Amino acid sequence: MKRFFKRHTGRGSYDLFSNYSHFLPGIGGIFGILGLFILGALLGNILVLGLQFISPEFAKEYGTIISYPVMFIPAMLYASSKSRFDENFVQGYRMDSNNFGRFSGLQIAVIVSIATLATAFMTDALSSLMPPMPQWLEETMKQLLDAPLWITLISVSVFAPLFEEWLCRGVVLRGLLAKNSPMTAITVSAAFFAIIHLNPWQAIPAFILGLLFGYVYYKTGSLKLTMLMHCANNTMAAIFSRIPAFEEAESFIEVMNPWTYAGIFICSAAFVVSAIIVISGIPHKEGNLGGCDKV
Repeated sequence: MKRFFKRHTGRGSYDLFSNYSHFLPGIGGIFGILGLFILGALLGNILVLGLQFISPEFAKEYGTIISYPVMFIPAMLYASSKSRFDENFVQGYRMDSNNFGRFSGLQIAVIVSIATLATAFMTDALSSLMPPMPQWLEETMKQLLDAPLWITLISVSVFAPLFEEWLCRGVVLRGLLAKNSPMTAITVSAAFFAIIHLNPWQAIPAFILGLLFGYVYYKTGSLKLTMLMHCANNTMAAIFSRIPAFEEAESFIEVMNPWTYAGIFICSAAFVVSAIIVISGIPHKEGNLGGCDKV
């Protein structure tokens, strides 16, 4: 824990996830990471199946929060060992930095969190354009959201932001930025973010949010910031899923007055554009790594 919260010299940041500083995979390496993630997902499912033989009720209630971290263990072990191997050959970049320009961390955190919720509201309408979700997938999603609130929040508001941002922004995007243009890196990492949800009905909103998360990470280098954005989105989704009026609806447009929906949509779009303008004004260092500090 002491090393986890070790301060950087002169930056006011922390040595968060320092074991991965020299692991910078290119596009080819991303396929390997995806394979390790799929392996982890299989291991997590096998673990849950094993728990069902011991205690079906326990597996049903706690299976998600037990299996979720397992999905990322193979990728984390590989990334850590590869980073140690490459330490003497590759310039390292911190996975987490604090490049906020003239703004404070709190100011940027508030701006990007609201921008995340506004983006999620606008992309929500895309759900109504998709064909109906298969019954088995709908039941799987419902089982997660119908779990006790504290289990749902641990899964979607803690584990998902922590592990998915480590993988999609900290590993994939940071590695791609070292070897590709920012536009290519952000787009590919957003596609990767959509793919690992393993759910086509979440893929398009995840891709759009991934573009926003990726741009913020590129400009600020702050993994903590994208974790906060991810947490804000997932927490709001979990809360709305428990409100009776929204529980069965495919999107907000089904339960809101059209004029109210249009007004919120326009305000959301205006805020997102303003937030992107603010973030774009943050100066970044030389090269494609943007706000990521060198080790």
